[in-house]
Amino acid sequence: MFAGIAAAPAAAESRYPVIPEPMVFDMMRPLGAARGELEVNALALTPSPFRPREAEWAPELEYAFADGKAVEFELPFNGARLEALKLGLQAAFGASADGRSAHGVQYLGIYDRDSGHYSNSLLYMAGHRFSPRWSMMTMVGLDDIAWRRTAGRNVPLLNSTAFYDVAAGTVAGLELNVAGGAQRRVRLFPQVHQRLTRHVNVQVTGGAEKTAGQRVRPAMGMRVVREF
Repeated sequence: MFAGIAAAPAAAESRYPVIPEPMVFDMMRPLGAARGELEVNALALTPSPFRPREAEWAPELEYAFADGKAVEFELPFNGARLEALKLGLQAAFGASADGRSAHGVQYLGIYDRDSGHYSNSLLYMAGHRFSPRWSMMTMVGLDDIAWRRTAGRNVPLLNSTAFYDVAAGTVAGLELNVAGGAQRRVRLFPQVHQRLTRHVNVQVTGGAEKTAGQRVRPAMGMRVVREF
């Protein structure tokens, strides 16, 4: 899912603030994306660069089928094994505060190929640009949603990222990801987004993660993005 330095806003999105996307828990195009925008990207995460078989990676395709509305297809792999199939939908609700704030909603549907279990998540997104350099994107919602109260279901999710525009084409960020439930996972990812060309963006991170019952372990990652 794309996370990166937004290109110059098109006419259809000019009323929305230009806010980068989180690298690890990303969005399906920026809020207010113009109809017809297309992107492919791939994210890879690993606890060690010397253990490529442990790497989790996922190619993604994202398309804005209408102004402010986007769809995403993702194929999560663990090493060479395809683990799941993902479908995402996103809609922007509009901008406020003289175009400095925007909000929307994101839905993710995930089919686990090993267990045959289908899960879904729903998140509310709120972004704000505080100044020409500082901005933030926060996403909060529930994972593995169920109508009935069931153990391990309706897990709270939080992903919040602060961004600092270092220079033209370069953004630094700090992403915090928290998931409740039995795992109680916390991830912290300092990151740098570097736009190489008008349509190519590379992001890297070196952070840490912790799940219940385990020690803190390092995590490294890279995302390569190509916009069309």
